[in-house]
Amino acid sequence: MRLDKPIGILLLLWPTLWALWMSSAGVPGLMLVWIFTLGTVLMRSAGCVINDYADRDFDPHVKRTQDRPLAAGTVTVREAFGLFGVLVLCSFLLIVPLGRNVMLWSVAALFLAASYPFTKRFFAVPQAYLGVAFGFGIPMSYVAVLGQTVPITWLLLTANVFWAMAYDTEYAMVDRDDDLRIGIKTSAITFGRFDVAIVMACYAATLGLLAWAGHLLRYGAFYYVGLAVAAATAGYHYTLIRGRERMPCFKAFPHNNWFGAAVFAGIVAELNLKPLLG
Repeated sequence: MRLDKPIGILLLLWPTLWALWMSSAGVPGLMLVWIFTLGTVLMRSAGCVINDYADRDFDPHVKRTQDRPLAAGTVTVREAFGLFGVLVLCSFLLIVPLGRNVMLWSVAALFLAASYPFTKRFFAVPQAYLGVAFGFGIPMSYVAVLGQTVPITWLLLTANVFWAMAYDTEYAMVDRDDDLRIGIKTSAITFGRFDVAIVMACYAATLGLLAWAGHLLRYGAFYYVGLAVAAATAGYHYTLIRGRERMPCFKAFPHNNWFGAAVFAGIVAELNLKPLLG
């Protein structure tokens, strides 16, 4: 479940919180926030379990993953599936109070989470698929708050796809040599010598789409200050990944927490702090 490595939870949670705050004009309701936060923890945990099942024959050959429980043989496939089932059931029960529409969207979310690990066999840029899976809290949030999706929903989801391509390519750059050897497809391999440039272009696309969303919602300076801080964070990541060295690239990946936090802080400042300041 990798609860000792919460960066995956945070990268799932930030876009969900963006959507909850935007869809509710800054007042999503405490129970709704708790449901989506706990649901994020449960579904990320389930995603880790199914990912380790899918990669159980690859992980022993990759230095970073060779000690994972299935790869090391410390748990069985049956035990892994049992845990996956419990996590999915708990996630489903959690959202039952949110109504039928959210429950239907959760089925699609489960399919995306469970199928993502297998895309690394055939899809040249599985990070794009990951972006959809990691961003599915966005349409679910809009449906929970408004009863439907709106155009902003898809702007945010597309922004999250580009953001995921940026941070997960940084992550994939760490394992590129191992992935080439065992035949897994990743964006770091597909992009080749253009990897750094494309990562930065993905950050730019993320920020551009978020700025467009802010324009449509008539957000002011507070929001754009948050985007500026996120842009500075992306600039720092460039200094880490430009040399394509393993450890600096790995350092850039969890640092994306601050990118997501900066965007959220801008949203909160715009919707909750700005009205208080008059």
